[in-house]
Amino acid sequence: MRDDERSSEFVAFTRAHRTDLMRTAALLCAGDEAFAEDVVQTTLTRLYLAWGRVRRADSALAYARRSLTHVFIDEARRAHRRRESVVADPALSLATEPAVAAPDPATRELVRAALASLGPRQRAVVVLRHWHDLDVAETARILGCSTGTVKSQNARALAHLRAQLGSLDLLPLEVW
Repeated sequence: MRDDERSSEFVAFTRAHRTDLMRTAALLCAGDEAFAEDVVQTTLTRLYLAWGRVRRADSALAYARRSLTHVFIDEARRAHRRRESVVADPALSLATEPAVAAPDPATRELVRAALASLGPRQRAVVVLRHWHDLDVAETARILGCSTGTVKSQNARALAHLRAQLGSLDLLPLEVW
């Protein structure tokens, strides 16, 4: 494949799916937009370098989501991420979010704070299972673990979220 053909295919893929990848990353990063942007940029760099494999995959978007999830988990494990504590200015974070049906900003912040209190793998399971509506087997494949692990991580994460969020009715998940 010629470099200009590879580049044009990659640019077309990025234009078509960057918003989806950013939303997924923002959920994984519990609303930390800067961290989400870093995760997406790292993912896109890796995808470009492996574009030959990506374009041969059954679904380039599924490949990208799997790569994004792996980048997030790798970055979240790094010691410098655990030491940093980002305190977002709600006025700034709401101003930079893409225009979607506007849920209650206070509820959005509560959900993001609850997501942030989950560990990286539990957060990844919740986002993949409940935001992307993937089944247990596909979530396990993306995370490289067993279906039992996905089920147990999901159960623990949901119990934690219920405890954190109390009686809020957060379905549908557009609040996220």
